[in-house]
Amino acid sequence: QVQLVESGGGLVQTGGSLRLSCAASGFTLDDHGIAWFRQAPGKEREGVSCISGRDGRTVYIDSVKGRFTISRDDANNTVYLQMNRLVPEDTAVYYCVRVQRGLGCRFWSHVIDYWGKGTLVTVSS
Repeated sequence: QVQLVESGGGLVQTGGSLRLSCAASGFTLDDHGIAWFRQAPGKEREGVSCISGRDGRTVYIDSVKGRFTISRDDANNTVYLQMNRLVPEDTAVYYCVRVQRGLGCRFWSHVIDYWGKGTLVTVSS
C-alpha cells in the first residue's frame, strides 16, 4: 500500500527555517519523481519542488530557488524539503506527492497518483 506521510511543519518567524519530511512506503523512490506542492489560503495549489527518481534531478519554482533544497534518503525512503529564509508568502499547507512512474518531475496534477495529507507551514511577519 502506497503511503506518503509529511511531517515538520510549524510556525516560524520571517527569515527562519524548517525542514519538511516525506516518509514514503509501498514503493521505492528511484521509481518515481517526488514533488512538494503547496496551497496557501485562498490560492490555487502550486508545485514547489521535485526530485526525479532515476537520476535525482531537482526542479524548483522561481520563488523558492536559492532558499529551498529538496533531497532524498533512499535508505530510509524519505524525501526532505529544507526551507530557509522563509517569508510570509510561503505560508501554506505543503503536500508530498508521487508522480506517475516514468515521468520524472512534473508539476501537473493529472500525473500525480498519490498525495500525502499535508503539513501546515505558517510564517509570521
